[in-house]
Amino acid sequence: MDQIIRIGMDTSKHFFQLHGVNATEQPVLRKKLRRIEMINFFEKLPSTTIAIEACGSSHHWARLLSSFGHEVKLIAPQLAKPYVKRGKNDAADAEALCEAMSRPTMRFVPVKSREQQAALMLVGMRERLVRNKTRLANAIRSYAAEFGLTAAKGTCRIEPLLERISADESIPLLGRELFAFHAREYEQLEKELRAVDAKLIEWHRANECSRRLAQIPGVGPIGASLLIMKTPAPELFKSGRQFAAWMGLTPKDHSTAGKARQGIITRAGDETLRSTLVVGATALLRYVRSGSGKHGSQWLIEMLKRKPPKLVAVALANKIARVAWKMMVTGENYRKNAVPPNLARAA
Repeated sequence: MDQIIRIGMDTSKHFFQLHGVNATEQPVLRKKLRRIEMINFFEKLPSTTIAIEACGSSHHWARLLSSFGHEVKLIAPQLAKPYVKRGKNDAADAEALCEAMSRPTMRFVPVKSREQQAALMLVGMRERLVRNKTRLANAIRSYAAEFGLTAAKGTCRIEPLLERISADESIPLLGRELFAFHAREYEQLEKELRAVDAKLIEWHRANECSRRLAQIPGVGPIGASLLIMKTPAPELFKSGRQFAAWMGLTPKDHSTAGKARQGIITRAGDETLRSTLVVGATALLRYVRSGSGKHGSQWLIEMLKRKPPKLVAVALANKIARVAWKMMVTGENYRKNAVPPNLARAA
């Protein structure tokens, strides 16, 4: 067999499709291997470069294959898809990965360590608990409304609502028993969420960069932790605007013939990270609009006069992302008056 210089590997639970080329870019390897066969194959193979789609378990395989002396590059699925010639099968995907890796402008996903993946697991667990709590709260409100009982907005109103239901004898006994089941489930979710939040705050306090990012108005401990955990490597981005674009906070561009047409934000990247920054920016705007906020720059105040609050919140989240990128790259602390005087001033 000719010397293999590049291998694209399409992964799955049990089977792995390989496509390799030699120095003249001729295909010299097309194999479908089981898990143990794939591991044995790469253990014996001389050092080469391997491309894997950045998906579930890809970071594990990248760490394992790197321990065998290979160079592993992870490619985002949307960047590898254009190189699939025709049809959709494992062999075509492996060939597309092999081809995409050879492009000089291709961007790669940094391989995460076990510690980084454990931190992301903590974030994922918190997302799931918040989602389940919201779903259960909506179900409780819906069932209560069938008996003529309502409550004001906010999850803080759920427990008082359940107390009212338990004391209302006009509700049938079966209904009160079922509401009691819901109450116990809701209490358990609250307990688990508090425990996960405590671990997240503990992680935040132990991370120096996360503590610095929390100084940015509108970020806070949760947003700072998410920025550290979910950002692949800030040095990969050439500018703060590119970082904000990766997060999906920049407008869609559909320009042609010298005419610039920009639409809504792309919503690319991680949804949780983007929505957390937008929610933080929205909370900050509430103080600025009420006149009690101390972070209302002239830029922000003038934009609020011309644009809807939701649009301003997204623009502010974009600016927060750029500031966060600069702080992560340079290691600086947040400086309130570091922007040009004509763009911002203390309120």
